[in-house]
Amino acid sequence: MKHFDEAATRAPLGFDKLVPALRAAFAADAQVPPRHVHSVETAGAQGDGKGTVLIMPAWSDAGFLGIKTINIFPGNSARGLPGLHATYVLYDARTGVPLAMMDGNEITARRTAAASALGASFLARADARRLLVLGTGRIARMLPAAHAGVRSIDEVTVWNHRPEGAEALAAQLRAEGWNAQSATDLAAAVRRADIVSCATLATAPLVRGEWLAPGSHLDLIGSFTPAMREADAQCFAGARTFIDTNEALQKSGDLLDAIAAGTLHAQAVQGTLADLCRGERAGRNGDAERTAFKAVGSALEDLTAATLVWQHAA
Repeated sequence: MKHFDEAATRAPLGFDKLVPALRAAFAADAQVPPRHVHSVETAGAQGDGKGTVLIMPAWSDAGFLGIKTINIFPGNSARGLPGLHATYVLYDARTGVPLAMMDGNEITARRTAAASALGASFLARADARRLLVLGTGRIARMLPAAHAGVRSIDEVTVWNHRPEGAEALAAQLRAEGWNAQSATDLAAAVRRADIVSCATLATAPLVRGEWLAPGSHLDLIGSFTPAMREADAQCFAGARTFIDTNEALQKSGDLLDAIAAGTLHAQAVQGTLADLCRGERAGRNGDAERTAFKAVGSALEDLTAATLVWQHAA
């Protein structure tokens, strides 16, 4: 079995290749069972010592089977550690023979940012150029590059609950050549953004619907359990809402809150990424329309990324 470290996993996963690969994968067929979700609380762990384990399998007719194990411990930020750790194992789907162990953190972050950009390619205005990023983690750092592949992003604003973290990321982005700045006034930053992309582990709403401008696109990719949420219920009132997979309707605290509040009806969700990629649902209908995209992640995205890594090495 081959081993791909972080650098080797990252190398073939440029967004210019990964976003089109995801679009093709969502348009095709694959087997993606529901994820297994387990809460973890070991002896002596209190409060921020609690975590969640996700086990995400998928396989396709291309002959590959993949299983990702991902551990999420939100309290790690207080320890100076990432909140997410993952491993990915790729198998031959015809024999079950293990082929490779890959860096699951890199796969998760890059495929999540790529799926965010894929959604925006259908739902953000064609002239969208101002991107607001909520969060400063691994995924948040990748969002400008991912979205720049589908829209002409020329202004990036970063917000975080820790202002010093937002400024640090903005400084890093400036060093990479981006026109980037941090924001402390979240309401004002949301109001002037064309795309608002949330990549946090928040458990209480950050973005409020009253702040979103006509024609804006709200991208929610951080929360993935009913206890997590990044947007209040009003964010979905009057917006055309899309989801990555139907699993989002059971897993997303954002959507569950909006459905309970009556600002969103499950049957009013416009479609999934597969519907958009197959041309079965129209994306944005006009420049004044407000859109929302809620993703909880799919094992299909992981398998697509892992397959690119394997094929590149072969």
